[in-house]
This record gives sequence, C-alpha cells and structure tokens, in this order.
Amino acid sequence: MLANIGAFMSNGENIAFFVFALLAIGGAIFMLSFTKVVHMVVALALTFISMAGLYVILEAEFVAFVQVLIYAGAISILMIFGIMMTKHQGEDEEPKRPVHNTLLFIGAAGLFGIIFYVIQTATLPTGEFKAPEDNTMEIGKLLFNQHVIPFELMSVLLTVAFIGAIVVAKREED
Repeated sequence: MLANIGAFMSNGENIAFFVFALLAIGGAIFMLSFTKVVHMVVALALTFISMAGLYVILEAEFVAFVQVLIYAGAISILMIFGIMMTKHQGEDEEPKRPVHNTLLFIGAAGLFGIIFYVIQTATLPTGEFKAPEDNTMEIGKLLFNQHVIPFELMSVLLTVAFIGAIVVAKREED
C-alpha cells in the first residue's frame, strides 16, 4: 500500500491534484465551520479557486477560466455586496462543544480512511485520453449545435429569476 502512495507522489501532476483537493475540501469545511458570513464567503472563494486548479489539471482550461471568472469572482463579490446591503442583528456566540468537535474529527478521519482504502484497492481502467486541439471551440460547437435548446431554456430561466428578484426587492421597499 505504501508503494502505491510513493508511486502516486512521484508525479508532479498528482502532487498538484492532492494540494488542490486538500484546499477545496479545507475551504468547504471552513465555510461550514465559520460563524461570520464574510469569512464563510472567503472560504467559499478558496474552494472555487481550488476547483479551478483541478480543472486546469484535467486540461479543461475554459472551464477553469469560467470557474474563476464567474464563481470565484462574481458570485463571491455578489455575496459580499448582499451582506453589506442587508441589516444584521448581533448574534450571540455559539457555546464551545469540544465533544462535538472531537466526534466530528473522528468521523471525518474515518470517512477519509474508508475512501483511501477503496481508492487503493480499486482497479481503474487504463487508457489514453486524447483531448481536442481547442477545448473552447469544441465546447462552443456542442453548446450551439447539440445542446442549443437547454442553453436557451437556461437563459430564459435566468432572465425570469432576475426579473423575480427585482419584483421581490421592490415589494420589500414598499
């Protein structure tokens, strides 16, 4: 089993995957653990950026760029503006629960151990993946030829959601 770990860590791409995966998982755990909303948004942005790094490793540069541009940038900024524009009452601090945190750590370590064991004992198919020359062009071809109806339905859904948000915001002002 340790020979597999040594072989895994001998490749730089695998080390980068391990680092980005740990950052993504850590950011998600911090986002759930923090009590201040701004800290939660920063942890969520760390998760989004880590996911973009994983997309780069998978040679999906366009998806990584969109991940950073839309999620890490736009969504995080939108959440911060939403926090700044709304009124918040001071909340009491939650009591410290050391037993709860200990059980949480034991459960997470157990889950990690089970996943690690399953990955080490699994036999994965080997093969060569041939990526297209231009990922962005292939995504565009699929999006506007094969998946044009879902793409247009999504744009209509987003427009309706935007109009609905404006209507709800106007009602709250009155």
